Amino acid sequence: MGRTGQQMRRRTTQSIAASTPTPRRTTRAPGRGARLRYWFDGTMAHGTPALVAWLALVTLVLITAFSLFLLVTQWAPAPEEGERPGFFGQLFTTLMHALDPGTVAGDTGSWFFLVAMLVLTIAGLFIVSALIGVIAAGIDNRLADLRRGRSLVVERDHTVILGWSDTVFAMLRELSIANESRKRPAVVVLADRDKVEMEEEIRDKVDDLRGTRVVVRSGSPLDLGDLRLASLREARSIIVLSPDDADPDPGVIKTLLALNHDTEITAPVVAEIRDPENLEAARLVGGDRSIVLDKQETVARLLVQSARQSGAAAVYTELFDFDGDEIYFHLDPRLAGATYSEAVLAYEDVSVIGLATSDGRVRLNPPSDTSVGDAELVVVASDDSVLTSTTARKGDVDATAVSTASVVVERPSQILVLGWNSRATTVLRELDQYSAPGSSLQIVTELGDPVLPPLTNLTATVEKVRTLDRATLAGLSIIDLDQVIVLCYSDDLDVQHADARTLVTLLHLREIVGGRTGGPTVVSEMLDDRNRALAQVAQVDDVIVSDEIISLMLSQLSENVRLAAVFEDLLDADGAEVYLRPAGGYVQVGVRATYATVVAAAAARGETALGYRITADGPAGIVVNPAKSRTFTITEDDLVIVLADD
Repeated sequence: MGRTGQQMRRRTTQSIAASTPTPRRTTRAPGRGARLRYWFDGTMAHGTPALVAWLALVTLVLITAFSLFLLVTQWAPAPEEGERPGFFGQLFTTLMHALDPGTVAGDTGSWFFLVAMLVLTIAGLFIVSALIGVIAAGIDNRLADLRRGRSLVVERDHTVILGWSDTVFAMLRELSIANESRKRPAVVVLADRDKVEMEEEIRDKVDDLRGTRVVVRSGSPLDLGDLRLASLREARSIIVLSPDDADPDPGVIKTLLALNHDTEITAPVVAEIRDPENLEAARLVGGDRSIVLDKQETVARLLVQSARQSGAAAVYTELFDFDGDEIYFHLDPRLAGATYSEAVLAYEDVSVIGLATSDGRVRLNPPSDTSVGDAELVVVASDDSVLTSTTARKGDVDATAVSTASVVVERPSQILVLGWNSRATTVLRELDQYSAPGSSLQIVTELGDPVLPPLTNLTATVEKVRTLDRATLAGLSIIDLDQVIVLCYSDDLDVQHADARTLVTLLHLREIVGGRTGGPTVVSEMLDDRNRALAQVAQVDDVIVSDEIISLMLSQLSENVRLAAVFEDLLDADGAEVYLRPAGGYVQVGVRATYATVVAAAAARGETALGYRITADGPAGIVVNPAKSRTFTITEDDLVIVLADD
């Protein structure tokens, strides 16, 4: 019964609401005054030019009104000789009174005229004051815009860097070296940061730009309007940096999308990706004219190759940077009928390291009997100007000095990895490809949760202990190991804290290994290049600074995207890698021979010589691309730098 009553009341309420007419709102149309105010507000929105125009109009109306008033009243005094001024003469006199308050001091005539001119001068003071304020505000706004870096870049054939990270400083240093032979070279940096702050950091950290002008603009690389500030259509190359964020790859992919939106951009694009899972998506978005570098895998490969070959990091740095010798492509029709083994001995100051076919494929250290044909030579030279007039080989090959020692077969190795980060899985996978079957791997870390990839040649164990403890490291039998790789705790600590822990670990290793012969190769990674010098105190074989090596490669690729295939072959376990092997396997120890003899001996073994290392000279003993006529006497400790497939 109660429910029936509620239903009846609800129906009654709905019936009353339906029968009650809804009051209509009457909207009053805006009046003429409201429309005028709206129109005036719209003109004021145009900024300083509109304000100046309004003040000019008010001034014109004011002086016109006063001129007409004085002409009608005849209050203006007549000159001693002549008639009273006409309209335009009175208009000019009135304008001077409005703009210059001092003019009224020299007036003569009736009190009515003097009072009228005084009123005009006071009104002019307000107008002039407002005009000065408007112009000053406009200038301040313009200076603020310039300070924010919002003006269009007017450059041609320049390099554009999109984004900001610590790699930008090493990149600017490298590009400044590459641009030394160019006229008025320029690099444009567009990042979502304050322009003045970026310029100050560049001045502090890049001391010599070698004539290269760095133009900084503030804007988001994800915004199409901001990208236009960098004149991308006129650029020679574009570099997309990975920002210093927790998840930087989506920003890089969005930037690649924004670049592809403008079909008139023809410059090659080079980008870096931190997470390998995003690599395919970035390459798909970037298209054919984009080169996407996998930062994590690249650093991991360099760590592994440096751990296997002490001094390899210095060789890679020499090849990747613009200071010293670099990699070029060179076409020489004179060698079309020669074999590869003959080509490596063709030049005096140029080292041939591979062949590049017309379809874009690159093969480093091909078989010795490979015909050069119409292929380009992949060479190492001090500068591209050397290739315009190559010098024939001067050094003779002394066949009697060639060593007949057999190649040493690689044995199973014992490897220790200290620390863990997101790159560790790739490091282990690379180690497994290079190691001989039966090798052992011990992982010791304090932070992180190690997840091992499938391993074929390595037998791995994991131990979670404090890697900073001297006693813990001493109990690992480090002196009996072959390789020690120290990884940064970059996933769990900030850059400086992670590098500090790495440095302490390296000092402990130095104390344990130092002074003993036959110890392991110790390789470490650093996050900040400024900590590299500190790491050298620990007498580490090689230090890989991830940001620096990536910046070197990005800079090289921005100048020549064809180098991507060369870098891929150099760092791939299935291609030709850099090896530092005992020189006694190529030239007899104690015999003085030319470097051409070393090149010929390496070619006979199916390898390509890149240079040599005088071990007694330390890091300075590494020489890449020496002259073929240079002579030296090999010792038992010296090494030959070669490219080999295994």
